Formats: sequence, C-alpha cells, structure tokens
Amino acid sequence: MSTLASWFQVYVLSWLRPPKTIEVIDIVQVLLLSWIVYRLILWLRNTRAYALMKGILFILAFVVIANILHMEVIVWLLSNIGVAAITAVVIIFQPELRKVLEEMGHSNLFRTLFSSASKTTEKKRFSDKTINEIVRACYDMGEVKTGALIVMEKESSLQEYINTGIAVDGKVTSQLLINIFEHNTPLHDGAVIIRDDRISAATCYLPLSDNMELSKKLGTRHRAGVGITEISDCLSIIVSEETGHISYAENGRLHVAVPQSELRNALQEIQVLYPDTIRPMKQEKKTSA
Repeated sequence: MSTLASWFQVYVLSWLRPPKTIEVIDIVQVLLLSWIVYRLILWLRNTRAYALMKGILFILAFVVIANILHMEVIVWLLSNIGVAAITAVVIIFQPELRKVLEEMGHSNLFRTLFSSASKTTEKKRFSDKTINEIVRACYDMGEVKTGALIVMEKESSLQEYINTGIAVDGKVTSQLLINIFEHNTPLHDGAVIIRDDRISAATCYLPLSDNMELSKKLGTRHRAGVGITEISDCLSIIVSEETGHISYAENGRLHVAVPQSELRNALQEIQVLYPDTIRPMKQEKKTSA
C-alpha cells in the first residue's frame, strides 16, 4: 500500500497541480491537443484500428502495474523492446496511417477558417450527367445480373491501381460501362476507375478487405470494393452477379442493396470538389455484417 501511495503522489498528484499562471499559449495548446484527440477518435472509430487499440491499451495498463509492483525484469524487458514495438505498430497500422496522412494533406482547415462569408460557386468533380450515366448503367446491369465494380476517385490518387489495368480514357456513358462489364469481353474482369468525367482504366486490380465483420456470403468483388475504400477516400459501387443488388462502399463501410435514390445521393455527396467546406455532415447509414 505504501508503494501505491508513493506512486500516486509522484505521478498523479504532480499532474494535477495547476500551473502558477495560465498564458495564451497554454490555451492554444489545450485547444490544439483537444482537436488532435477528437480527430484521432474519429479516425479510430472508422477503421479496424479500434480493436487493435484495445490490445495496446491493455499492454500499457500492464506496464503501469508492473512499475507499481516493481517487477524489474518485466519492466526491463518491455523497455528494451519498446523501439521494436513502435516499429511493429507502424507496420500493423500502415494502411490506416497512410489514409489519415492523406486526409491531413487534403484537409481544408485553412480554407474553412479563412473562407469568405459570401456564397461561392461550387466546383464539382464530375457532372450530373456522369451521375445519371453511372446510376443507369448499374441498375441496367443489376436487372440482368451482370457483375460490376466501379471506383470513383476523390482526393486520394488511385494512379497505382489505374496502372494495374488497361487504359481507356473514355467519356462516362452507360453504354460504355455496360459493354466493359459484359460477360466474356476482354475488359469485364476487375474494376473500372473513374476520374472526373472520364473512365481512366478497366480491369484494375484492387486490394481485398480482410474485415472479418463482412458477411461470408460476399464474394471477391465486394471485398475488393470495400478494401479500396479502407486505404483511400474513394467510393466504390458493386453490382452483384448473384443477386443483381447494387451496393456501395465508403470509408470501409458497405451499404448493401441500396435503391437508386440512395446511390444517387451518395454520388452527389462526393460530387462537390471541396466537401469539407460545402456539403453537410453525412449521417450514418446501415451497413452489412
């Protein structure tokens, strides 16, 4: 008990002692740290890192207990593998870290803080006609159960995945999309990646999601559609070859068997070039298990 009391006085009470004076820079630091923690929580909530973080918190709690109880061998061992542990964390969280750094690079924080109060003209990634053509093609293919996988590029470049396919560089039309995914055609296997109002490439290979919460009934096409949204900010549209249902994935979340209106709304939400400053906050929708 005396050991626990001394540890409490040294580590806990010293943290709780208020500073002699509070300066402006202290307030700035608190606000900055609060914003960082808030963004970190949002990031963890939307990634697989949440489950891994629980294991890390358990290890940290074990380290604290080992220090309190003076388990010198365990403390020495943990302190010597600390560098290796940090390297392991970076490797494990590599996809999530890459995504969050890309989001920081594309952040519109300064534009939000210093933007004019007057209404500005909205800049769009792609036209309304492109949305209409994609929606029409997806549901036409769904009626005849033609499988398809379409990826809409946003801020994060998908050039490395475009390079895995065959260049098309064609205007987005429903007829072209249906022809690409028609059975027994050279370009039907793989994904189509759309950049702006152009089909950049077809037969592109995408990373598969290893999310264990996805239904076992979902095939490779659905896992690839979810996987690409886990490592980038794109939106993918999947047409099921078995059921003809239309689904879409965004931020690693799969929305299954959506009606035309919901798919159109999802495309319109990513249509605005600067969504952080213009579009409203998107509400959570149902996801598959």
